[in-house]
Amino acid sequence: MLLDNKVVIVTGGSRGIGRAIAVACAKEGADVVLNYWGDNDRSYGRLSAVQEVVGEIETLGRRVIAVEGNVAQRETGLELVKQAVDAFGHVDVLASNAGICPFHSFLDMPASVYEATVGVNLNGAFYVTQAVANQMKLQGTGGAIVATSSISALVGGGMQTHYTPTKAGVHSLMQSCAVALGPYGIRCNSVMPGTIATDLNAEDLADTEKRAYFEKRIPLGRLGEPDDVAQCVTFLASDRARYVTGASLLVDGGLFVNLQ
Repeated sequence: MLLDNKVVIVTGGSRGIGRAIAVACAKEGADVVLNYWGDNDRSYGRLSAVQEVVGEIETLGRRVIAVEGNVAQRETGLELVKQAVDAFGHVDVLASNAGICPFHSFLDMPASVYEATVGVNLNGAFYVTQAVANQMKLQGTGGAIVATSSISALVGGGMQTHYTPTKAGVHSLMQSCAVALGPYGIRCNSVMPGTIATDLNAEDLADTEKRAYFEKRIPLGRLGEPDDVAQCVTFLASDRARYVTGASLLVDGGLFVNLQ
């Protein structure tokens, strides 16, 4: 039980990688504060998924609360911490995972698409990390912050000119926070998923030629699954990684080293 009796906040926890992280943390003994973005989930008909993951965590015998809020708004991070402390008394781990990636061409990209992506992916990671770090400092017992960056932080994407800079920013944010928060015993790391099959990229991967291309280029021979990332997050969040901070872990089946 890597996270026995820890309290973990997971942003963007209703689906995909976030959901897998929330469930994996519960399996490792953690109580979970599950953040979801109501407007976004509602527009995709996913609100039922929130109750599904809550039920799954409760079935595992762990406590869980679901907190609605768009992390692009600073108040959401503060509210997540408040509700976590009210419900469970403390916060030990943040999995900063919330992110969006509406594919769009660069030259005609509306400001609204760019600003929304930066708001959720980068600003949201900053605001929630800041709120959680202040609580961890107050507690005086250290903690672990693991942010979901992406292999896209290291490569370009013609339809992701708004997205890739945010993931590079998340990677850099964790490096800087490792320096800023190390004196308080707070470790900050990131995971960099490669091609993980989720509903975020389902439409893109529905292109059979594109899917076959990725599968061919991945040395391990398959697309990633959300739990592949979640297992790495639980490790980085646990005491087994007690001397790991400022690091980034590629979780891509070897795709990056085979991009030639």
